[in-house]
Amino acid sequence: MSEPVIAIVGRPNVGKSMLFNKLTGQRASIVDDQPGVTRDRLYGSCEWRGRTFKIIDTGGIEPRADSGMLKFMRLQAEIAIAHADVVIFMTDIKTGMTAADAEVSQMLMKAKKPIVLAVNKVDAPGVPPADLYEFYNLGLGDPMPISSLHGNGTGDLLDACMELMPPETETEDDSFDGIRVAVIGKPNAGKSSLINAVLGEERVIVSDVAGTTRDSVDAEFENKHGRFCFIDTAGIRRKAKVEDAVEKYSVLRALMAIERSDVCVIMIDALDGVTEQDTKVAGYAHEKGKACVIAVNKWDAVEKETGTMEKMRTEVSNGLAYMTYAPIVFISAKNGARLDGMFSAIVSAAEQAKKRVSTGMLNDVLADATARVQPPTDRGRRLKIYYMTQVSVTPPSFVLFVNDAKLFHYSYLRYIENRLRDTFGFEGTPIKLIVREKNDKDPYGG
Repeated sequence: MSEPVIAIVGRPNVGKSMLFNKLTGQRASIVDDQPGVTRDRLYGSCEWRGRTFKIIDTGGIEPRADSGMLKFMRLQAEIAIAHADVVIFMTDIKTGMTAADAEVSQMLMKAKKPIVLAVNKVDAPGVPPADLYEFYNLGLGDPMPISSLHGNGTGDLLDACMELMPPETETEDDSFDGIRVAVIGKPNAGKSSLINAVLGEERVIVSDVAGTTRDSVDAEFENKHGRFCFIDTAGIRRKAKVEDAVEKYSVLRALMAIERSDVCVIMIDALDGVTEQDTKVAGYAHEKGKACVIAVNKWDAVEKETGTMEKMRTEVSNGLAYMTYAPIVFISAKNGARLDGMFSAIVSAAEQAKKRVSTGMLNDVLADATARVQPPTDRGRRLKIYYMTQVSVTPPSFVLFVNDAKLFHYSYLRYIENRLRDTFGFEGTPIKLIVREKNDKDPYGG
């Protein structure tokens, strides 16, 4: 089920990034008084009244901007608006309603998206200032006074957004019953070629120019392995390498494609090996708990000798050491070689991510593991693991109830994870282990 999306838009320097940080509880967005400092579009999660949704922070819109970067920022904001379910239009009480605000409001009304008008920098709680009422002239309904600095009014703002969101049952993704696959990787790794190879048609433009694929493209199809929806994404680059704002938008789309996916196919260029960019790309999928398959592409172009494949397999495993659970397949998107093995790995990874294990079986494995290797001690106090239970899937997540969470060293947590993998498989999917002290008040049985 896809989560609704709120885009925060407005002209530069009205406090969009500060509101984003307040709502998402993080300082991921750079806050600066210089207009145009938010060149990345950042997105994060927010939960309100029991519902989770995405929030996009955009660069400022300058309707009549002449400079290249401001034009790109306007374009990226327009695309974010198109992708959003609800738009928060931010203005500034200190500058009052400006001509630029009026032009942005016209652009928003043409987009025909639900809009909540927020008037920022109303820092004093209580009766709204008289200056608030001029914002009715924008024609967007009641202006909502907020302070992104202090958080005043943000609850009412979110309530207004919730009223405009689509019902939870109305999601575009519910109708598809196959496996969603996000094809991710650095630019020019062969992602679009892979889409064309599996579809048997030139559906996606293929070019040697890095960054050709600006947006994500969904391609649904069925073959002997099952039903799939492949999501082609623009290549993810290191932020230092991403210069124009349109490419920065495609980074966001790639991240959102990862969120929508069941399995991520991480494309590695066999001629380059594992690069720093590859570790960043794979890290996004790993952090989101997505099942993964590593596809080493352009294998047809590699000069072979005895042990070449195993050497590359070792290099990839070492380069992506934090996701040794992901199977490695060797393919050629250009000529379609070895794609059957990739599909088998995708289907298996999707199944493993949904695997459930009974509490009884888990605790048999736990008892055997603790008998083989005693839990750690600290200053004479030994870790006791009372029991373990699975609480969710995709990724498989387990809660371990213990006497003292501080005693559960990372190395022992990895040991327990390895024992679970040895017994139950879980190839292709990360595992989440949550440590709880038994007297914690939590929903799993404190």
